[in-house]
Amino acid sequence: MLTTILFNPEIEHYDFGPGHAFRGERFASFRRMYQETLAHNPHFQWASHDESATDEELGLWHTQDYINMLRAASLAEDDEDSSVPEFAALFGCGPKTGPSRQSLSVYVSRDNLNPLTGRLPEGIENAARAIVKNSMLAVDYVLQGKTDKAVGLGGGLHHAKANYGEGFCIYNDVVIAARYAMKAYGLERILILDTDAHAGNGTCEAFYNDPGILFIDVHQTGIYPGTGLIEETGAGKGKGFTVNIPLKSGSGDAEYERIFDEIIFPLAREFRPRLIIRNGGSDPHFADNLTGLGLTLAGFWMIGDKVRRLSDELCRGKCVDLICSGYNPDVLAGAWISLIAGLSGIKVELKEPVPRIAADEPAEIADIIYEVRKVIKPYWKCLG
Repeated sequence: MLTTILFNPEIEHYDFGPGHAFRGERFASFRRMYQETLAHNPHFQWASHDESATDEELGLWHTQDYINMLRAASLAEDDEDSSVPEFAALFGCGPKTGPSRQSLSVYVSRDNLNPLTGRLPEGIENAARAIVKNSMLAVDYVLQGKTDKAVGLGGGLHHAKANYGEGFCIYNDVVIAARYAMKAYGLERILILDTDAHAGNGTCEAFYNDPGILFIDVHQTGIYPGTGLIEETGAGKGKGFTVNIPLKSGSGDAEYERIFDEIIFPLAREFRPRLIIRNGGSDPHFADNLTGLGLTLAGFWMIGDKVRRLSDELCRGKCVDLICSGYNPDVLAGAWISLIAGLSGIKVELKEPVPRIAADEPAEIADIIYEVRKVIKPYWKCLG
């Protein structure tokens, strides 16, 4: 089995600046650990490129007005005219060079700004384009038979809406990669499995009415963005094809394994996807700085292994993995390596980088599984 890791150096500029939780140095940290653990294994290859998504490709999900706005806000220089409205000046966009105060507030949220300058970081729009193309190329590599599994580094920016950026996400590469696979390769059924600690509200919105996408979202309840309730199951023809599994704080390896065995595997077997896209990084780890779940490095390996087994059984191994999240630099690289190793069926020996502090016992996972199955049972024979 060959796993290809797609990388464009431009993604290292996907960085919101000092003081922000999302820094571009995460990619260098991962590369160092990759060199130490997997680089010399013949089952892995590193594929560098310099391609970026075009406006047309971004348009698979985002509006042209939004794309134009981000480009202007990311590239515009400071306007020395003191009459520039304060809010626009924070973005480096004055009346002559960029968008107005009102339109800026419509297109981007404060969590996507540098906390010290209040600006959209210079050049981040180019980096976001590189991430999107990275994820699209991962689809190409898998569906053209160039590799068995493909990893798109920097991918998984699942909060971005069609015309609004939030949650550290500028462009939603998950949505674009899935729509690209459907358009370019004629795929009719894709499973998107979101294991990021935060609910993928942008991805959910894109496919809420689409029966061609089975969207399963495993996330922590009660944190940003506040969506992902069990009762959110899709609409119209897509009713039943959105499956939200909100977990209590502290939920860890054993809880995730039961979710795979009792919800994800049965649904996927009935749906029979032609491609699996999984996204999510290290933020479900017990030591993440922004979340409160309980996965260990062994748990991340298990998730990768479960996805591998599922793809090998149902879609001839065709799987794309998108990884970028995580907010403890000491944990991030090890969790990413564990996910990729599990996806490839390769054992890797990594020690937990930080000691585990005893956490509150999570709610009985059986109760959550029961509620999820009860809500979506009308739409799936396997749960009848």
